[in-house]
Amino acid sequence: MITIREEIAADVPARELLLDRCFGERRTAKSSERLREGRLPAEGLALTAERDGAVIATVRLWHVEANGRPALLLGPLAVAPELHGEGLGGTMMREAIARAADRGHGAILLVGDAPYYQRFGFSAAPMAELAMPGPVERERFLGLELRDGALVGVSGVLKPTGALVATGGMDGLRRRAA
Repeated sequence: MITIREEIAADVPARELLLDRCFGERRTAKSSERLREGRLPAEGLALTAERDGAVIATVRLWHVEANGRPALLLGPLAVAPELHGEGLGGTMMREAIARAADRGHGAILLVGDAPYYQRFGFSAAPMAELAMPGPVERERFLGLELRDGALVGVSGVLKPTGALVATGGMDGLRRRAA
């Protein structure tokens, strides 16, 4: 049985190993990482899937803004390679989107494979006037409105707005896990 729940501190080492397995050691060089480093994920929006006590999938959402307009940045989404094709990534996405909507957030942004994320309603169209704080392939920069009009007229470079990690906090374990 697979359980999806909020991430806890004890998940961090296993999550980091899973992310390294899925994306490699260079995953921290991505532009999206600039919006996450030193920050905590949005409250209640760091999710872990586990089976038999093992972390098998993860997704997190982060507070960002452009010109004062708030949104969430999703990522990374990772599923243990041996479980690819079983629908767990889609389940994690639907759960993350539902929880963000339930918490009153207006929009989710991400950088990812458009054919995969389009099935959840993500599109490059609302992102035309937005930019990442580093290089990004435009066709992979996607947005989803959780509230009608949340991305209408939004422009500028994304900036992180989430709470800062306290010294020795949950993400302080990040590189120690590798």
